[in-house]
Amino acid sequence: MSDAKASPPPVLPGSLKANPRLGQWLRFDASGYVELCPGKVEIGQGIITALMQIAAEELDVEPARIHLKAPTTAESPNEGVTSGSLSIQDSGSAIRHASAQARAIYLAQAAEKLGVDADVLRIEDGAIRGPDNLATSYWELADDALLDRDADPQVAKKPSGARTVSGSSLRRLDIPEKIFGEPRFIHDRMQASVLHGRVLRPPSPSATLKNFDDARAKAVPGLVAIVRDGNYIGVIAESEFAANKAIDRLRWDCTWDEKATLPDEYNLGQWLRSVPADSNVVASRENKDVAPKVRTVRRDFTRPFVAHASIGLCCSAAEWQGDALHVWTHCQGIYNLRADLALVFGLEPEAVVVEHMEGAGCYGHNGADDVALDAALLARAVPGKRVRVLWSREEEIAWSPHSPGMAITIEADLDEKGEIVDWRHQVWSNGHATRPGRGDNPTLLSAYYLEKAFPRIVAGNMPLQTGGGADRNAVPAYNFPNFAVTNHRLLEMPIRTSALRSLGATANVFAIESMMDELAKEAGEDPVAFRLRHLDDPRARAVIEAAAKRANWASRQKREGTGYGVGYAKYKNLASWCAAIAEIEADEEIRVRRLTIAVDAGEVINPDGLANQIEGGAIQTVSWVMKEAVRFDDTRITSVDWETYPILKFSEVPAVDIEIINRPDERALGAGEAPHGPVAGAIANAIHDALGVRVYDLPLTFDRIVKAMQEAD
Repeated sequence: MSDAKASPPPVLPGSLKANPRLGQWLRFDASGYVELCPGKVEIGQGIITALMQIAAEELDVEPARIHLKAPTTAESPNEGVTSGSLSIQDSGSAIRHASAQARAIYLAQAAEKLGVDADVLRIEDGAIRGPDNLATSYWELADDALLDRDADPQVAKKPSGARTVSGSSLRRLDIPEKIFGEPRFIHDRMQASVLHGRVLRPPSPSATLKNFDDARAKAVPGLVAIVRDGNYIGVIAESEFAANKAIDRLRWDCTWDEKATLPDEYNLGQWLRSVPADSNVVASRENKDVAPKVRTVRRDFTRPFVAHASIGLCCSAAEWQGDALHVWTHCQGIYNLRADLALVFGLEPEAVVVEHMEGAGCYGHNGADDVALDAALLARAVPGKRVRVLWSREEEIAWSPHSPGMAITIEADLDEKGEIVDWRHQVWSNGHATRPGRGDNPTLLSAYYLEKAFPRIVAGNMPLQTGGGADRNAVPAYNFPNFAVTNHRLLEMPIRTSALRSLGATANVFAIESMMDELAKEAGEDPVAFRLRHLDDPRARAVIEAAAKRANWASRQKREGTGYGVGYAKYKNLASWCAAIAEIEADEEIRVRRLTIAVDAGEVINPDGLANQIEGGAIQTVSWVMKEAVRFDDTRITSVDWETYPILKFSEVPAVDIEIINRPDERALGAGEAPHGPVAGAIANAIHDALGVRVYDLPLTFDRIVKAMQEAD
């Protein structure tokens, strides 16, 4: 009798666990193509191209035969939210498994028809061939009933060495229409035969309507209706011009009562640390077998509230037919949005169909869900008519959920040799999660202003085991003998917050990597060598060494006004490994000149697509680190346009050099948000290298750097 433990039973991978029906993912059409139906949405990250490659690989068909169907709650698998860099991990693994099983099913069907064993058959672009010129095809055998079954956990997939489509840089499916200006975005596809809606926002989040006067607005030519429900006011018109004109008149003619409810922008760190909070030690390690500490190094960091600042405005359309609602949206989670719309209107979820259309980019929980409710509320006033709502720039920047302001304190205890014996990391922040569909009350903006208003939900955090929120990447990646990470989730939320790309990881890694650089300097060690000495993970070491080698770190030439810095993190401590080397130039202004990045995302499906994601995330981080901060007074957000909320200009974009460490035998990992923390840390360390001063508060503006230099003198 063996004492060996039995292997755990195989389980379905990724999103297939919750959506096991094969026919929900794939359908073979007799006309010669495969319909692929993922539940993840395209939001500019190129995911549909990678998913197409995975399916084409396992099915042995040319990629052009894979037709992607836009996700809809009427038919598509429920894959939750397209977020957290999980699309390849969750959707890709599900599609690979479902495609492999579909291939086996059709091979068995072909073997039965041709009277041979399936082992002697081969598939070439959907044609199934055997000995003696025996042949059939997917298209000849196409039958939806064949895939009307649940997936089998035990399915043989192609070994990595046999893959030829996965791992190649196929042209992205979504690019040609965007390049040539064809109507791919919801903004363009929802222009014909629609009415146009606009919403009158209060002057500040806590304002209540004092006087409502719509006489002048009613006189606007082309106005169809004015909709009022409590403090929610909107208009419907035959044209965008008429809708905007009516809203302008309402804005002048209605008055509001306002309250001072926002914190002091200029003492943000103090406010964050003083608000009532739910405090928990979320991770720790205790090892008493260490040398006693002789001193403690403490540093305090802050990050401001940050806006999504999508250049493409949020847009949605809705139409009511009786008690049934149909919504078109570019949101990240169609089923989650459906759940909240059903709550607002008191409907069963099945009475709401949410259909995805591409938008012009999205970096987290922006206003895409909110504008969908706006469209649905207005469309209710004109049954049978489709109403399209496009947000203004002010709504986009000031009214979308913001990424929370954060305060971070790190304390490192050092022994007499200067070695780190203990590390304490504390985070004060609002939660990073108020996405729809996760509670008993909707979290959509306009739901808070209705006559029967829904309560405002204070943001929470995802569990650290699945990536965390404010505490994301707060657990140090380095091999410290002792550490403790404490998360203080604020219980008051005067500024609405939710998920922005990378959540708390950017601020936490910025703080950790800044501290590591300071400790390396105190120890008299090279910053790269110092990090390597504190890392056991070979894949972590590999990305740092690759970035340093590619950037010529060891032979870099120190010039006046030029600085180099390094940053590292494993995203969420669960996904891709990433290291960055930043080169900055300090003259009349501070410029990030070059970023050299190495990434290990396991198996790479589309190298060009992965490089694009890393490059885009790196450039976005430069904008966050050097420029971006939500501005506000005691009543309202005051950063409402590109003048008051500046983002990186094209002329300021650095060169980005990327090295991908492909590991085809490893699991594919999420990578889109991997560079944010390492790049933030690398820039901060490069500025210190150039100027000898360190700024602990983001963004690292010219004025803050000059002030730090003056204080150092």
